[in-house]
Amino acid sequence: MDPLHDDGTSDALRAVFDAAGPYLSSLASRPVYAGSARVRELGGALPADGAGASSVASQLLSVGLESATHSAGPRFFHFVTGGVTPAALAADWTVSLLDQNAFSRAASEFATAMETTALDWLRSLFGLPPSFGGALVGSATFANFTALGAATHWWAARHGVDVAASGLAGLPRMPVFSGGYVHASARKALQLLGHGRDSVSVHGSGRVDLSSLDRALASSGPAVVIANAGEVNAGDFDPLASLASVVERHDAWLHVDGAFGLFAALSPRTAHLVAGVERADSIACDGHKWLNVPYESGFAFLRDPARLGAAFGMPGAPYLPGADSPRGGYGQLGPESSRRARSLPIWATLAAYGRSGYRAMVERHLDLAQELAGLVDAAPDLERLADVPLCIVCFRVRPPGVPPAELDDLNRRVGEALLDDGRVFAGTTVYDGKVALRPAIVNWRTTSRDLELFVSVVRELAAKASRGPRR
Repeated sequence: MDPLHDDGTSDALRAVFDAAGPYLSSLASRPVYAGSARVRELGGALPADGAGASSVASQLLSVGLESATHSAGPRFFHFVTGGVTPAALAADWTVSLLDQNAFSRAASEFATAMETTALDWLRSLFGLPPSFGGALVGSATFANFTALGAATHWWAARHGVDVAASGLAGLPRMPVFSGGYVHASARKALQLLGHGRDSVSVHGSGRVDLSSLDRALASSGPAVVIANAGEVNAGDFDPLASLASVVERHDAWLHVDGAFGLFAALSPRTAHLVAGVERADSIACDGHKWLNVPYESGFAFLRDPARLGAAFGMPGAPYLPGADSPRGGYGQLGPESSRRARSLPIWATLAAYGRSGYRAMVERHLDLAQELAGLVDAAPDLERLADVPLCIVCFRVRPPGVPPAELDDLNRRVGEALLDDGRVFAGTTVYDGKVALRPAIVNWRTTSRDLELFVSVVRELAAKASRGPRR
């Protein structure tokens, strides 16, 4: 008998379903990470004879529930990671059940239509003009890659070259400018595109220096400018409207990296931070951050979406629909060809909770960030290092009596202790030359109690670290 036909499908799926309810209910009180050596049980040599779907599903759940980092829970403040709304989770299960290839209409009319609607709803959610279009991708890095890939095609055309067909050989180096907030994912995108991650000319140590940028653009020729909407350590923004005015005076492409900061558009309290974003040529954003949908989910928007097909269309193959074919689709508009139907969780969560639900979530997180800032300010052994314009609170441990020269080492040890302890989760960064913590609040489950626990654990571990040996 063919071992793949072991008729264990129902039992395997039932095991996942039965585990889901208790697991999701436990997230509010479960440690983010408890550590487990059991993951080794899943290693070793490839089995000669399989154990069957039901047995393997049970084993995977047993080990995974114990060993995983429970980042979908309310106390994961590391990086900028949202949870998964119930509607998005159900839709993500549906994605795997239907197993659609979202390459083209020929492959899946359903997936293509859903992606069109999801993109239109996202565009509307952020208040972008109807002319904007885009593509769904796997992450903010791929959103930056997609947008900067289109920018590269535009720039090469200014030099009379179709870079999609001929490549970069013989062209001068593409001028790329940004402020001090330029993110590593944008640099990685430039690296992947062949420009080099060090190709960015930085103007300003924080927000972009508009006067310096204006002078540089005056002599650069066609160029690309990367604006930053939501800096990762404190949530600050480049002045997008003023920056757009500078760019518009020159032959330049304006790209906005709005991985999570674009969500400022959802609330009247923060919409001013992204005023002018509609003047950008391209925008990158991340779905598994503040949208609270599962990995992998990002999206890129372009003012002129036709540029996506020019930059990412594939060479002809007899069995594939072309970019202009009525049976074509989004596989010709971004870096991936075969693609998961990642539009379904986006569609489902927006359909379930709507514009008002997402505005309420964003505003609740704005309130929670201010609450956390207040807890930090009230603690005699903590020091806030930056204003809190959005959802990140940047601070450090600073107990009385600890010499300033020892604070960086102390904060590093506290950060490591947080990750090992696992009750809450946040790592360190360097902000304004100081080692700091920068918890980000973007999970729909997070409450005031989670923030109180976070501050309590940080202070507890800081007290232990202060008494321990110093390096």
